[in-house]
Amino acid sequence: MSKFKVLVILVLISFKTFACLNGETKILKNEFIAYMDYRGLVPHGHNFFPKEYPAVIKQLDSLYKKTKDLDYLSDKGYLLIVLGNYNEAENLYLNIERIEPNRYSTASNLGTLYELMGENQKAYKWIKKSIEINPESHNSSEWLHLKILEAKIKNLQNVTGQFLIGTNFGTAGKPKTKFSKEEIDKLAKAIYFQVNERISFIEPKDKIIAILLFELGNLVQLKGEHENALQIYRSARTYGYDGDLIVARMVNSAQGKGEYYREKTIEFGSKLQTLRATKKGIDLDYVYQIETGLIILSVTAIILFLTCIVFFFKWRKFKRVNSKS
Repeated sequence: MSKFKVLVILVLISFKTFACLNGETKILKNEFIAYMDYRGLVPHGHNFFPKEYPAVIKQLDSLYKKTKDLDYLSDKGYLLIVLGNYNEAENLYLNIERIEPNRYSTASNLGTLYELMGENQKAYKWIKKSIEINPESHNSSEWLHLKILEAKIKNLQNVTGQFLIGTNFGTAGKPKTKFSKEEIDKLAKAIYFQVNERISFIEPKDKIIAILLFELGNLVQLKGEHENALQIYRSARTYGYDGDLIVARMVNSAQGKGEYYREKTIEFGSKLQTLRATKKGIDLDYVYQIETGLIILSVTAIILFLTCIVFFFKWRKFKRVNSKS
């Protein structure tokens, strides 16, 4: 492989790395970033910053006392949940409910809290209420949250993907469905949201998470994202999903991944030949040196720009937290 091709691959890998942490973020009322997610449909869980939470909680308390804005108090409760202070968070949210009933954030966070505490009946009640208040909450995925809680309440030992998401993708090595592309996208996003939320708090192994990861892998494979599907299937096995079917799906994903890269290699070779054909009579080595220099310069500029952004936000956040605490 030529040095030019190697450089192109390294550049693509670099761009992929910088693109990963470009997903959903949760920004609190005081503008503090509670978490930052990876981009795409491969669940990694939220990237929390727990070491900073105690100082932020003090600031939220101070701001609530000054303004009486319950959003500050609600955000404090969320951080308490992440830190595992469940009883304190429960008392806080029940107090908010007494002050101002029927807030969506109260119902949603109490539902999550009670599920983490193992009180699934209470969790079901509050998640159902949160849906009534805001049907499009959590990317319109809370219907799946209710199905998960229903499975837990009924203590279903043989819970299936069919029960949780209302469909299956057959028993062949390649998943099959009658869903449209739009339906596949919608269902994949709903499962991703619920799984990503859960693996932020629940370590392997967990049967329901394993099943949902398997079904998400099927949907992502149907979308043609074989590399991502393979990664999701591996996570499903980590959480406890096993058997011949997932192995067959992983083999199919790996084959699809290989075919994808073969197609890209052919496409790249064709473009390279076209490029060379347009440069007849020109010193190609000199042209490639210029191209390589421009690519390196561009990547360096992007790295410096992103680094400056990260340091700026961390500096501003640090300054804000310390000045208010």
